[in-house]
Amino acid sequence: MKCMFCGCFDSKVIDSRAAEDGTIIRRRRECTNCGKRFTTYETVENTPIFVIKTNGARQAFDPNKIRNGIIKACEKRPVPASTIDRIVEDIQKKIYNSLAQEVTSKELGEMVCEALKETDEVAYVRFASVYRSFTDTTSFIKELEKMVKKDK
Repeated sequence: MKCMFCGCFDSKVIDSRAAEDGTIIRRRRECTNCGKRFTTYETVENTPIFVIKTNGARQAFDPNKIRNGIIKACEKRPVPASTIDRIVEDIQKKIYNSLAQEVTSKELGEMVCEALKETDEVAYVRFASVYRSFTDTTSFIKELEKMVKKDK
């Protein structure tokens, strides 16, 4: 880290502490050349991730949109808020850990469907009916039949 007083690139860390909510590290440094002390802050670099919609438009990834969709699907179901938060966090981790800068809305929808299928089948069917645009009862019944076959 370059000293702001003399421009030397050699300094030693005297103290490190978490600042704010643990997302920032505050470091007290001492320049090995001039001996003066200064403070630096270290944060994780967030690379923006974009969602490619089915019409080709790009939007910034917003985990709250996923959360809202899951909440609607789980309405009046015995799914705790902590489970919904865990699902959203897991999806967020998958996206950020993929190191891709873009993700399709289809991939996101499949991640949510997979998580809901394991959590609550009724919530899964509700979400899938909107996500997969069920147009009639036949497509709805086909999805239910797939679920029954997998259970057997």
